[in-house]
Amino acid sequence: MSKKIVTFGEIMLRLTTPDNLRIQQSRDFLVNYGGSEANVAISIANFGGEVEYITRLPDNALGETCIAELRSHNIGTKHILFGGHRLGTYYMEKAAAMRNSNVIYDRENSSFSELKPGMINWREIFKDAAIFHWSGIDAALTPGLAEVCKEAIGIAKEMGLTISYDINYRKNLWNYGKTAQEVLRPLMTSSDIMFGSEGEYALVTGIPAPGFKATRSGEKYDTAAYEKFCKEISQQIPNCKYIYIALRNVMSSEHHTFAGVLYAQGEMKYTRVFDIDNVIDCVGVGDAFCGAMLYAQNAYEDNQKRVDFSTAASVLKNTIAGDYNMVKVSEVEGLLARHESGEVAR
Repeated sequence: MSKKIVTFGEIMLRLTTPDNLRIQQSRDFLVNYGGSEANVAISIANFGGEVEYITRLPDNALGETCIAELRSHNIGTKHILFGGHRLGTYYMEKAAAMRNSNVIYDRENSSFSELKPGMINWREIFKDAAIFHWSGIDAALTPGLAEVCKEAIGIAKEMGLTISYDINYRKNLWNYGKTAQEVLRPLMTSSDIMFGSEGEYALVTGIPAPGFKATRSGEKYDTAAYEKFCKEISQQIPNCKYIYIALRNVMSSEHHTFAGVLYAQGEMKYTRVFDIDNVIDCVGVGDAFCGAMLYAQNAYEDNQKRVDFSTAASVLKNTIAGDYNMVKVSEVEGLLARHESGEVAR
């Protein structure tokens, strides 16, 4: 039986200010490539999973570089489309002390944003796949892309694929006259697997989030409140079999606590709290969770193992610069083994 995972989204040029400078101060930028669903694909491939990435790129040196970057991580690229003239870009100003990180998107009229229904041969792409993964970012960019998401989800469901959905709410991207709730609520009802922060779930469902306040490793948190939260979400999305939630408390730009919960077929699974005392780069932490989650869905039968693995992988991403979670299965399992003995993840 195939275990191939297909992810769909926009890979972009990432320009990061060096040395914690503000954008206004920078005369040079660090250059990387990244984008939520590409980051997910890279995590899956790093763990040894089979993954195909679907996007649209400009037919120029930037597009060719993106292809080379993806192939260097053993990601399938044969169904990527070429067309249009622009690669989406984002500028990253990293957080420092009590100053939040800042992202400026330059994605309008990118090759990806010009996609319309009928341009992608989803039936050919899905014929040997098991899971289709998309995110709310895809639907946020243009009405046409929201329709492409609807098209892909419908065909994937018809062909028997598992649908994985990352809420991935970005308020700065919803600019075409519809709210995230209007667009995403109808699309997410087909989800078999969902992921998001508690705040993102609250946004799309209207259910108040409990609020994660843990400040140290191993601290107890209100698991009963999260069970109630998940059950209420499940009532709104009854077809969803797995509801994953990432929990994070930010004390400063460099000090976070992190945990994960999973509600699956009426049962709750919780992880311990991880204390991350030296955050290097928190961009892509949710993507790291999704990549590990999708790998774990194929690799493990036990739901506790799935949420433990996903959470530990995303904890490790906090220690790695750039968009990608460059860790192996053995490193994730090593962190879990150390953490079970009571060590702090630093």
